[in-house]
Amino acid sequence: MKKLVITSALIFPALTSLAQLTTVTEVVIRLQSVINLIIPFIVGLAVLVIVYGIFNFISSAGDEEARATAKQFIIWGIIGVFIMVSIWGLVNILVNSFGTTNVNTFGDNSKVPVVAPTNIIGQPINL
Repeated sequence: MKKLVITSALIFPALTSLAQLTTVTEVVIRLQSVINLIIPFIVGLAVLVIVYGIFNFISSAGDEEARATAKQFIIWGIIGVFIMVSIWGLVNILVNSFGTTNVNTFGDNSKVPVVAPTNIIGQPINL
């Protein structure tokens, strides 16, 4: 029961944010933004697993059982990197196939205001 409550608490906010999306393009753009945030972290974690496995493989040169465990870390780290890069590639293929590469997701109000340069006192500088 506890796992169900925790899983619901994690999934419910994601579902409510997806309910606000009205088109497939918006869903794909939201998916791409989430993937672009998560993938670098998970790929970095998988690379750390590979490095940890390599370190254990080298440091336990005499123990065959420890070397086998280190090999498993290396293999699973490589599999993790492969899966994450594949997911990232598939999402980018989806984005490009729907023609959403140049879509401005912030609307028309995304222009940065231009502020005139001032000196230390706050008087405008004529350039």
